[in-house]
Amino acid sequence: MTEHPSIQPYVDAWTHSIDAISELVQPLVEGEWNRATACPGWSVRDVVSHIIGIECELLGDPRPIHTLPRDLFHVTDETSRRMEVQVDVRRHHTGPEMTSELEYTVIRRSRQLRNDKRGPEAKLRHPLGHEVTVEELLRERAFDVWVHEQDIRRALGRPGNLDSAGAYVARDMLVDALPEVVARRASAPANSAVVFDVGGPLEFMRTVRVDKEGNGTVNGSPSLGPAVTFTLDWETYVRLACGRVRSAAVADRVKVEGDQPLAEAILGRFAVTR
Repeated sequence: MTEHPSIQPYVDAWTHSIDAISELVQPLVEGEWNRATACPGWSVRDVVSHIIGIECELLGDPRPIHTLPRDLFHVTDETSRRMEVQVDVRRHHTGPEMTSELEYTVIRRSRQLRNDKRGPEAKLRHPLGHEVTVEELLRERAFDVWVHEQDIRRALGRPGNLDSAGAYVARDMLVDALPEVVARRASAPANSAVVFDVGGPLEFMRTVRVDKEGNGTVNGSPSLGPAVTFTLDWETYVRLACGRVRSAAVADRVKVEGDQPLAEAILGRFAVTR
C-alpha cells in the first residue's frame, strides 16, 4: 500500500489488470500466443512483451540492444520504433518463458510500488524520455494495462472486466481527450455541443461544448440542442478511441443523430491512442 491515497486507486487498477492478464495467458498453448490482436501488428505474445518491457524499464533494467527488422509495417515513427524493441526481442520466446518473465516482472514491480515513498507530484523520467509526475505515470500504466487486457481478451474470445477499476481509469482518460477530438481535430462549430451517450457495463453521458472561440470543454450535464448525439456501447467506444477499429466497421453499433458531416469528422478522428 502506498503512503499516498490519491495514487493508490491507480496502483490497484494496474494490479487487477496485470493479474488478469497473467491468469489469461498462463494456460495458453504455443499457437494461441501467436493470435493477432486488434493492436496493429501485435499478437498476444507481442502485447505481453510490451507490458513486460515497459515495466522492466520502470524498474531501471537496461534497454535491450536490438536491431529491428525493416519490414515491420506498423513501426512508423520514433515512438513506435522505441516501443517495438522490447516486443521484437521477445518474439521467439516460448509460452513458458513469457509467463515466467511476466510473473517475475510483476513481483518486482509490485514490490517497487509498495516501497515507493514519492508523492504524486514527484517528477520522474517516462520510458519515452519525457518528464512526468508519479501520478501521471501510474494513471497511464493503469490505463495501458487495462486496454491491453482487453486486446488479449478479444483475441482469445474471453470477454470480461469491462467495468473493472481499470475501466474507470480508461473512461476518465478517454473522456478527457474529447474536447481535443471534437473542437480541435473535427473543428466543431463555435457555440455547439456534442453528446456521447454510452451504455453497457460502464454507462455514462458526456457533453462536449465548444465556446465562441472554438475551445472545447467536457462535463456530465445534458444539452438541450446538441449538434450531434452519439449513442454506443462502452466496448465499441473503447475500440474506437484506442484505434482498434475504424468507424465504418462498427457503424451498426453507433447511432448518430444530428449533423452527419460533423459526426463523420469526429468519428474519423476519434482515436487518441494506439
